[in-house]
Parts: sequence; C-alpha cells; structure tokens
Amino acid sequence: MVSLKREREVDLDDDDDNEDGVAAKVGRGHAVEDRRSRHCPYLDTINRSVLDFDFEKLCSISLSHINVYACLICGKYFQGRGLKSHAYTHSVQFTHHVFLNLHTLKFYCLPDNYEIIDSSLEDITYVLKPTFTKQHISGLDKQGKLYRAYDGTTYLPGIVGLNNIKANDYANVVLQAFSNVPPLRNYFLEEENYRGIRRPPGDIMFLLVQRFGELMRKLWNPRNFKAHVSPHEMLQAVVLCSKKNFQITKQGDAVDFMTWFLNALHGALGGTKKKPSIITKAFQGCMRIFSKKLPHPDLPPEEKEALLTTDEYQEQMSESSFLFLTLDLPTAPLYKDEKEQLIIPQVPLFNILAKFNGSTEKEYKTYKENFLKRFQLTKLPPYLIFCIKRFTKNNFFVEKNPTIVNFPITNVDLREYLTEEAQVTEKNTTYDLIANVVHDGKPTEGAYRIHVLHHGTGKWYEMQDLQVTDILPQMITLSEAYIQIWKRQESNDGRNNHTGI
Repeated sequence: MVSLKREREVDLDDDDDNEDGVAAKVGRGHAVEDRRSRHCPYLDTINRSVLDFDFEKLCSISLSHINVYACLICGKYFQGRGLKSHAYTHSVQFTHHVFLNLHTLKFYCLPDNYEIIDSSLEDITYVLKPTFTKQHISGLDKQGKLYRAYDGTTYLPGIVGLNNIKANDYANVVLQAFSNVPPLRNYFLEEENYRGIRRPPGDIMFLLVQRFGELMRKLWNPRNFKAHVSPHEMLQAVVLCSKKNFQITKQGDAVDFMTWFLNALHGALGGTKKKPSIITKAFQGCMRIFSKKLPHPDLPPEEKEALLTTDEYQEQMSESSFLFLTLDLPTAPLYKDEKEQLIIPQVPLFNILAKFNGSTEKEYKTYKENFLKRFQLTKLPPYLIFCIKRFTKNNFFVEKNPTIVNFPITNVDLREYLTEEAQVTEKNTTYDLIANVVHDGKPTEGAYRIHVLHHGTGKWYEMQDLQVTDILPQMITLSEAYIQIWKRQESNDGRNNHTGI
C-alpha cells in the first residue's frame, strides 16, 4: 500500500498538466505557495551564457519530447522532475538546482522540488518565448536602435545571423529575406494571427507555420542572449514537411526551396486558389499568357503551313497568377579575351524584364510539342519577387550562367509591362529593392549570401550565415543576384512607406 502511494507522488511531480506538483500535494485543488518559492538561494548559480533555446526540446538522455526541463546552470535538457527522473538525478549528481519547464515556462528548484517565483527570471522566459505587442510591431520599421545581447555584442533586431548547421545556407537566405518583408514578418510575430487556423487531423504542415513564427520572433527579439540564431527547429520542420526533399546536410537550390516554402505556407495557413493567405496578399500578381503551338520542325513546309491554319495552332490566351517572376539571362559567351580570361557579361535588368512586355516571344519545348509564348502583367503585388535563372540542368551536369545583372536599387517602374487596362487601374508601379540573394561559386557547391535593407535605418547589410556586415548600396549590383524582393512604393513621391499591405 505504501509503495503505491509513493509511486503516485512521483507521477504527480512528473505530470506537466498539473499546474504545481507541490501545491497539489499540500491541499486538494488549492494552490498553496511554498514559502521558499520567493527566496530560492540558488538563483545566483544560473549561467545565462550557456542557455540556448534554439535547439529541439529533447531530453539529452531519454530523447523524449515530453515534460522537458532545461538546467539553467549547464544548459542541458532533461525529462521530468519527480524522483528518479533525469532532471532530479542530474540535480543531485551535479548540484545544479534551478530548472525551467520548457512547456509551461515555470521555474523549479530540484531536488527540493518547489516552484521558484522571481521577476529576475523574466529575461530567460522572454528569450525562450518572445512576445510582441501591436505597438512594438508598428514601430519596428521606424527606428534603428542597437541592442546589446547578454554576451556583450550589439545587434539590430532582424539583422541577425543564422547558423549554417552543415549545408543549409540555401534555406537561411530565403528565411532571412522573408523576415524582412514587413507584412509577412508582422503577421508571424503575433501568434494570435494563425493560432486559430484549423487543420485536418494528422496534418503535419502546420508545424511549418509554428516554427516559422518562432524563428521570426527570435530574429526580431530585442532581448536576445546572443546576436545570432540557430534555425535548427525550423529546418527540422522543413525536412519533415518536405519529405526530405530539402536537407540540412546537403546543399539545395534557394529558388526550389523558396517555391516549395511559399506554397507550403500558403496551404498550411488555409489558403487555396480562391481563398487568400498572407502569402498571396503580399506576393501574388497576375499575368496574361499568349501561347501558340508550333508544328514539328521536321515536317515538310506545305504541311506546316496547312497546320498553322487549323484551330489547334492559333494563339490561345490564358490568365495566370504568380508568386514570383522568372527572368531569363542571355546565353553567356564562351570566348575569352586577349588575356585568356573569361569575359563576365553584363545585362541591364530592363533587358531581361522585356519578357513581360507582351510582344517578346520565346520558344518553349516540351518532350512532344513546341510552343511560342509571350507574357504581359495584369496585376502587380505589393512585394514582387524576381528569380534570375542562373542554372540550366541537362542529363549530365548543372551549368551556371555568371552574367551580372545591372539594376538600380530604387525606382524601378514596371508600368510598361502592364496591359493597357491594368495601366489605368494600377496606381503605383514603382518598386524599391529590399532583399537580394546571391549565389557565389560553382553550381553544385557554391555558397549563398543575402543583402537586406533595414527599413528603420535605411542602411544595407550583408549576411552570410553568422557574419553580418554593413554594405554600400552600389556594391550590391556587382554580385551574381539570384533572388530579389522588391517593395512597391506606397506613394508617388518616391519616399518609402513601410506600413505593409
């Protein structure tokens, strides 16, 4: 009988749903505060410099997700706090006494097993779970105050390095780019915006939304302990939700990842073709596609002419939405100059934008048929993404086009690429660059970096993994740009207004 009672007490202590294991034992349903709760003698043993909440909340011994506590003296994670639990054993063995429940955000002293109530610990819970008020969010783009992390480094919230765990820089740059798109960032900084979205049972895709929100709040946290963030949990969700198409340990393609990520987020947020989400509100535009089927090139001329008169070979028009525009580079020359150096060709941005002027035709080949297509835009989004097609894949290898695109940083007017009707309805058609993803090196091995505009200061920064440096705007145009995000000017006077959508 005694042993049964004893076992029940241990279970109580380990039960996370129980608000306070100690109080439950003192009185039936009455939360009685332990007199030691406000006078714990071990608070000065907490070592904030070893605390890192960016990694998966797993017990370091049992690898369980359930009921995990962080030891605030060594930073390791342990399961439970009852007798014989891993956290309890650790506290006795190493005389580490202060623990934080990573789920309930409550602090406990072990092995004495009482809850600690002390306002000096609020900075720790804020780092674990940062929260943002509407007032705080509305002021993010209006100031450029530097904050000091606990480790002494100063940083600008939002301009924070992301750890490259092994080969995930292709994902890091996309996450960094989206964290600097104000409406997207503002939406994910407030968990209330998406907490109520209902998903079918067993749907894992919502994990992507939760992890992206957590990462966004860490990147913009003004009270960080360190001036960089590890995207470990976010990337684990990516590996799981993409069915391992995107890995942490294997270099991927930033455009492929961005395409998947935008569509996955849109779906997980309850978006469909007809129902919008924050993704489509920010990035979705519309275009007209004129497509004309071409006769097979090996056919005799008479047959070709006969086919061209049939309905099947007449030009068809269709409307399509887009989340980004793909810009094709001219073929890079193979010849070398007199010093035997390969010439790096350059092309103005407006030359490759001509694809969308409604008259430039391009041939598209499929396995069976060839088509001639031309494009014209009918609706421009608040934030416009360009993907500059640098890589071509054939059966044997991937080839990279090193052409430099010359582009202005501000005041790119896209009115001429709109249909006549759209030119009347679209008031603002001028865009400013806010993010520029660059690929350096060989196609399959190279590295990624990103240039972002800090809206509060108007300064540009370059981020490559953990490295953050300021950069002159004129240096940005010298890089091999791969993905760009442009923000539509809100008014005709050319001044930036960063209120979002």
